[in-house]
Amino acid sequence: MKRRPVPLSQRRQKAKRIRYLLLDVDGVMTDGILYFDESGREIKGFSIYDGHGIRLLQRVQIGVGIISGRTSAVVSWRAKELGIEDVHQGSRDKLAAYEMIRAKHHLEDESVAFVGDDLIDLPLLRRVGFSIAVASAVDAVKQEVDWITKKRGGEGAVREVIDFILSVQASKTREA
Repeated sequence: MKRRPVPLSQRRQKAKRIRYLLLDVDGVMTDGILYFDESGREIKGFSIYDGHGIRLLQRVQIGVGIISGRTSAVVSWRAKELGIEDVHQGSRDKLAAYEMIRAKHHLEDESVAFVGDDLIDLPLLRRVGFSIAVASAVDAVKQEVDWITKKRGGEGAVREVIDFILSVQASKTREA
C-alpha cells in the first residue's frame, strides 16, 4: 500500500525543521555504478553541483553527514574535501551510526533529513523527520518516503534536495 510521497505543503513543513542532512553514497551521491581501474582501485564520480550545495548548507549552519553501507577511500577523500566530519562507512546498521550522530549533535528525529536509495536505507528513512529517495531508488524505498527527487543519484539529486531545503528555510526567515 503506497502511502507517500506526501503533499508539497507537508514536505515544506518538514524541510523547515531540518538542521542536519544525512546522505547515503552509492546511488545517492554517485550513480551507483562501481568503477575500477586496471589496478582494481575504485573510482567514483561525484556531482560538482551536489558538492557546492553541501557547502551552501554548511554556510547556513545545517550539518551534513554520510552513512554508507560500503567502505571506500575515495568517499573519505571527498568528505574531507567538502568538510564533512561525520562519515560512517561500512555501516550495515545505519540506525546505529545515526544514533551516534544524533547524540553528538543533540538532534531530534524531526530535525534530520536522510537521502537513500536501497533497502538497507529503509530503517533510517522510516526514522528521520524528512525521508527522501532519489529518482533511481528501488521501488520499495520510493513507497516509504516523504519525497522522491526528479534527479537520479549522482546526477544532481542531492543538490535538488538542498535547494528545496534552502528555499523553504529562506521563506521561513522572510516570514519571521
